Amino acid sequence: MTLQKPDKTKVRQITRRAGLLLGGQVMFMGVLGWRMRDLGVKQNAQFRLLAEENRINIQLVPPTRGLIYDRQGRLIANNIPQYRVQMVREQIKAPEVILDRLAQLIPISPKQHDHVLSLMKRRRSWVPVTVAEDLTWEHIAAVAANAPALPGVTPVVGSYREYIYPHEYSHIVGYVGPVSDYDLSKTDDDDPVLRIPRFQIGKNGIEAKIEKQLRGIAEIKRIEVNSVGRVMRDLDRKAGASGKNIQITIDTELQTAALKRIQGESAAAVVIDVRNGDILALASAPTYDPNKFVTGISTTDWNALLNNKYRPLANKTVSGTYPPGSTYKMVVALAALEAGITDGNDHVNCKGYVEVYKQRFHCWRRGGHGKVDMVRALRESCDVYFYDIAQKVGIEKISDVARRLGLGVRHDLPLPAVHKGLAPTKAWKRKTKGKDWRVGDTLNAGIGQGYTLSSPLQLALMAARLGAGTQIEPRLINSIGDELLPIKGNIPLDFDPKHLDIVRRGMFEVVNHARGTARGSRITLPGVKMAGKTGTSQVKRITASERKRGVIRNADLPWERRDHALFVAFAPHDNPKYAISVIVEHGGGGSKAAAPIARDIMQAALLLDDTGYGAMPSQKRRTDDPDEQTPHIISTKTDPV
Repeated sequence: MTLQKPDKTKVRQITRRAGLLLGGQVMFMGVLGWRMRDLGVKQNAQFRLLAEENRINIQLVPPTRGLIYDRQGRLIANNIPQYRVQMVREQIKAPEVILDRLAQLIPISPKQHDHVLSLMKRRRSWVPVTVAEDLTWEHIAAVAANAPALPGVTPVVGSYREYIYPHEYSHIVGYVGPVSDYDLSKTDDDDPVLRIPRFQIGKNGIEAKIEKQLRGIAEIKRIEVNSVGRVMRDLDRKAGASGKNIQITIDTELQTAALKRIQGESAAAVVIDVRNGDILALASAPTYDPNKFVTGISTTDWNALLNNKYRPLANKTVSGTYPPGSTYKMVVALAALEAGITDGNDHVNCKGYVEVYKQRFHCWRRGGHGKVDMVRALRESCDVYFYDIAQKVGIEKISDVARRLGLGVRHDLPLPAVHKGLAPTKAWKRKTKGKDWRVGDTLNAGIGQGYTLSSPLQLALMAARLGAGTQIEPRLINSIGDELLPIKGNIPLDFDPKHLDIVRRGMFEVVNHARGTARGSRITLPGVKMAGKTGTSQVKRITASERKRGVIRNADLPWERRDHALFVAFAPHDNPKYAISVIVEHGGGGSKAAAPIARDIMQAALLLDDTGYGAMPSQKRRTDDPDEQTPHIISTKTDPV
């Protein structure tokens, strides 16, 4: 057998490949060795801690919730200390045993005992469960002293909300409450602080609407703990921030006076500064105590509020909408003047009713007012006059003027259920009712009945715009943190000043003329006069047969069938500062029920010390002070109108 000599070319190829492979292996081993040295030497301490995962905890330091002040700098929503005890299931081998030990130190009822065990089974193992809250310092000290025998148990010093003027601000500030699974289900907010059990968030009012600014940002810490849970050292931390303080435009003294004046009624009162739109009072009665909601309201208390026919939970100032009655007549008058239908001096003969298509529309005064011009029609609230000019001007122009005066418009306020009201149009009725607009609808709108709806806030704003002649916007928040919120819309109304003067003169005579419907509610302060308008909105329709046999007096009807009483005004009439609206649900005539209330509240407003905003305490509050917050472990019509 003859041996062949190796091919030199192939040998060189094999040798080159082997060299490349060997070089690659050497390089790989070098990189691997360098990386092992880096991990094993340079980063040894860090990875030793990470390897001992059960010794590393992530902590959240809940932020201090922002405080709320009134316009004078009075504190109205505060934070006070609260002591509670929590357990983390992943750190406990026998939860039942630990709970039994804990029950010897703090009060734990059998019901609480079972509830805590149930929560531990439902929640993730690292999520803390609150065992007991509202404890005393002695309870917390006893738990801390027995910490070695209570693995997984943490005493927590937190805070909860306190409302200093609970009834005065229940409908404005609202309240906070423990975050619930329902709250989490309806929000896209992924802030980890919301997963802290019993963490308090805004549930209603300003507390809810400005929740994120009030809440602040939690501090996040990674810590090393020993076998009994004692903190050995901080590994790293991400700074948090306290919630921002808020100053609102409400004056507590005036708010208290307004609420006291409508006490005992189902009513609402709104006072606005006509110079800048600041809301000085926003009173809705009856009220409730928001402090009961902070830690969870009882079923008994909740049912009592829910079943009260006077609706104490409703903020009637912004969510209540009512037919504005004769307070709407300024809208109709201004629409007619702007449309050139009348110059205000034309007369209409009121004989007690007007007949349109064989249907009678009655005036509140059965015998009529005789010949009336616009000022007298406003002064004595002649319905027939406004039936006449409403029919001539038409619903579209009436509703356009209403919106320009702030009616039928949803105003941007940090409150829940701010209703838009309704300034109806032909298109609206066709769309919502499936019917065409009728002449009778226009006549009803002419006296603020039918489909027209307004809230007390909107009516106060209407009075403010008429008094000031500017497009002011309602304003409830003065500042958030160090940021002052701007004043909006303080520009002249797009109405002829002469037309505004005619309407104002009519409102002046409502209160100050001998025949004015609110003559009995004149302001008693020397040199000050008020301009206003009474209103009565019917709750039930008066039938023809009832008119024949005699209309039943409001006082003789069940409460829920009586007319609503309304009054709007501004003062002083010649240099307006404040505007007001009052509604007394089922109160009867506006001149008897609402006007006296409005007069008293307006006088209180005029007597205020008008010095602007008071100073608030410093916004600077430490978030890195261990004594301020305790970290939270998240992981090992028949009356005058």
